[in-house]
Amino acid sequence: MWNEIEARAHHCGEYIVATQCTVRTCADALGTSKSTVHKDVTERLPAIDPLLAERVKAVLEINLSERHIRGGASTKKKYQEQKSASSSPREDVG
Repeated sequence: MWNEIEARAHHCGEYIVATQCTVRTCADALGTSKSTVHKDVTERLPAIDPLLAERVKAVLEINLSERHIRGGASTKKKYQEQKSASSSPREDVG
């Protein structure tokens, strides 16, 4: 069982470094929870592969520093879509 956990942690780390993705994106891609991915790359991976763990940590720090920008862009997109949907012509039903 531990071999599977170590393999998953290593795979998560490699995926994050290769794609520069967030923990949530990695979890979705690998079919596991974001809590599991986070625990794998922050707690288990340093014991398995310290060099990979450092590279993952660098990616996660970049993602953390950009988080507020992504959130703002997402909110802006949401309201633009709502505005365009409400201003599009509707067909009368009846």
